[in-house]
Amino acid sequence: MPMPKRSSVEDFFAQLTDEQRQHLEALRALSRKVDADAREELKYNLPVYVRGEKANLWTLQNFKHHCSLRFTPAFFGAHKAAVEAEGYEAGAGFVKLPYERELPTELLTSLMRARIDDYEKTGD
Repeated sequence: MPMPKRSSVEDFFAQLTDEQRQHLEALRALSRKVDADAREELKYNLPVYVRGEKANLWTLQNFKHHCSLRFTPAFFGAHKAAVEAEGYEAGAGFVKLPYERELPTELLTSLMRARIDDYEKTGD
């Protein structure tokens, strides 16, 4: 089943299932806490946290049985092993977060802060 079209970030969150909502709302709150300067924008039908003109810091994704925190593969490559060492599945740029597990807040915070540091050094 294709993902329903969203009209805004608020609409994205309004269309979540009950199973998805807890994790994605927590990721949203964590994103806002870690980087109060990032803007929430709807891109690719998903919430994206943006700095500057158009630098995408990270994206929230929802799926049936998990959600993901997605970064660019170029950034995430250096962090993938640490994510896997914590017992989470990781792919080319993302951390897979099953709904039946608690969010690894400390791990996600460190990834977000590392991405902010990367943005502040490179501007991208």
